[in-house]
Amino acid sequence: MKLIKTEADYNSALDRLEEIFDAKMGTPEGDELELLGVLIDLYEKEKFPIDLPDPIEAIKFRMEQMNYNQKDLAEIIGLKSRVSEILNKKRKLTLEMIRNLNEKLDIPSEVLIQNYK
Repeated sequence: MKLIKTEADYNSALDRLEEIFDAKMGTPEGDELELLGVLIDLYEKEKFPIDLPDPIEAIKFRMEQMNYNQKDLAEIIGLKSRVSEILNKKRKLTLEMIRNLNEKLDIPSEVLIQNYK
C-alpha cells in the first residue's frame, strides 16, 4: 500500500477497494479497506475539491427542506420587508442574520459569510 499520487494510483486504489469492499472489520482485508478509504479520500479532497454553496442558494435549499416560506424566514432574520431583497441578492446578509440562520436553519456560518453576486 502506498500514497495515491497519480490518476493511475487512484484508479488502482478504486479497483482494489471494489474487490475488498465487503471485508469484515478486524481482518487484514478490513484494515486494508479502512486505510484505502482514507487514502482515496485524501486524494479526492486534493484533486476534486468541492466549493461551498452560494449562501442564498443554501438558504433557499434549507427553506425547501423545512417547508418554510418567506414569512417563516422573516421570523428568523427579523426583517419581513428584507426577505425578498435578500433572496433576490439585492441586499447582503448582516452579521445578526447570519447568526440567526446558522442557529435556526443549521446552515454553516462559513457558507453564509461568503460573498455573493
